Amino acid sequence: MLAKRYLNPRRAVLSSFTLISLMGVMLGVLVLVVVMAVYAGLERDVKGRLLGFTPHILVSVPPVMVDEEGKEQGRSWRDVAEEAKKVKGVSGATAYVADNVIVDVGTWQKPVSFRGIDTGDGVQVDGITKMLDLEKYPESTADMGLDDRVVVSSIIAEQFEIRVGDVIRLYSTRNFGSVMDAYKKTEKPVVREAYVAEWESARKVVEGEWPKEEGKYVVSGEVLDAGYNNLRKVYEEELIRDAEKEMLEDVLVAMQENDLDEERNVFLFSEENWESLKKVFGELAAADAEKLDGEALKGLKDIVLPKEAVVVGVYAASQMAVTPDIFMPLPLAQGLAGLDDEVQGISLRLDDPYKAEEVVVLARKELGPGLYMETWGDQYQAFFMLINQQRMMMYFALSFIVLVSAFSMMAVMFTVTIQKRREIGVMKALGAAPGQIVRVFLYQGMLLGLLGALLGVGLGRLVIHFRGGVQETMRALGFDPFSAQLTGFGVLPAYNDPLEQAVIAFMAFVLCSIAALVPAFFAAQSDAAKSLRNL
Repeated sequence: MLAKRYLNPRRAVLSSFTLISLMGVMLGVLVLVVVMAVYAGLERDVKGRLLGFTPHILVSVPPVMVDEEGKEQGRSWRDVAEEAKKVKGVSGATAYVADNVIVDVGTWQKPVSFRGIDTGDGVQVDGITKMLDLEKYPESTADMGLDDRVVVSSIIAEQFEIRVGDVIRLYSTRNFGSVMDAYKKTEKPVVREAYVAEWESARKVVEGEWPKEEGKYVVSGEVLDAGYNNLRKVYEEELIRDAEKEMLEDVLVAMQENDLDEERNVFLFSEENWESLKKVFGELAAADAEKLDGEALKGLKDIVLPKEAVVVGVYAASQMAVTPDIFMPLPLAQGLAGLDDEVQGISLRLDDPYKAEEVVVLARKELGPGLYMETWGDQYQAFFMLINQQRMMMYFALSFIVLVSAFSMMAVMFTVTIQKRREIGVMKALGAAPGQIVRVFLYQGMLLGLLGALLGVGLGRLVIHFRGGVQETMRALGFDPFSAQLTGFGVLPAYNDPLEQAVIAFMAFVLCSIAALVPAFFAAQSDAAKSLRNL
């Protein structure tokens, strides 16, 4: 009762000292509760977005190889996908394709990332539908079908001023290697000029005087082998025009169309084979660089021709979350990634994404070795570690507000103990033990800590509930620290974790109790006689 009276010595609602201490604790707890709730909401919302379209488990399947006999070695991705659907906990298995393209809109070009979506998988389509920015782009839809229709991020839409219904051009980055190779080849001279020694060796063989026996042309095995090996060496060079490579192949094939006389080590060519060799070699000798280059560059049109796609939707992207710039149907993604009918992996969707590690163990047993599997937690491990580190750093930094409030309370309690020196002296003169005096001021600090913590948590939850209105008010005043362009959210997501908020309140209560204990201890040690003389 005495501690309660000291909180209100003048019989007012609250004394100024008490009010200052209470406000400090309350504000510290309020800020900590609000910030932690927003971080928790961001994390939960980002995870929800990612799990809507990203593979819960990504299975990398080795490509099917063909042996010398033409038999396929290994399992196709479709077979693996069918087997994966039978694994306990797996709800679906679809193709996975992700790569980069260059988007071209008007005079603007930019490399962006894309993700292929199996539009027959309703879960993936629903995941993208939930992300659509229907406030700014009400016509948006995630219905891409199998046509060249795409959904782009709000970041790309704003940068390129894209609206729903606009057409964008997509250039595959896979093409540029082919383009560069083609241009490098045009910079080299033709084969007969680039490889003079090898060319002369082969020319002497083909254009030399071959003796004729019984209607067949005869050439020494050593001579023909020398010419053949030299041309073969040139054929294996990389920077040779495709047209010349084809002609070189024809010459090499023509050189092999003969009969071998092993006793004399000579080759016999029929009249027809001899004429064929002369003809294809003559075509190679007469190759014109400018004509070949013109045909090669003309063929690049098929390589670099862009894909045109219609934007059917815009989804709200956040710079705080790693998401693709463009979602597109799987066939279009395969074409831009240069995969034809192949895929980069298989996307497994689970009944419970948070049990991905357990399902991976089962999948490895049932699908067999040779398959690399990665959970969504592994894919975004660095990103979620960054969020957790930011959250812990914020928790650490904001905890100092409560700590400073506790120090302020300690200073106030020291002032109160000085003001109450006479009363402390009277209590000690009447036989009050030091512990009793300590408890008087300790209870005062505990009451302030408890009340401040409860008010802080309550007001914090109230601010979280009305956070939309708070944001609108701040924006109206020209202050917007939570821009939708940065966060990707019109209203900041938040999640009230009762356990976390209880820990924050308890921490504030403990700090305030400790803050009150120190001045209470010194007050209990004071001399009663001196206190009564107010010295």
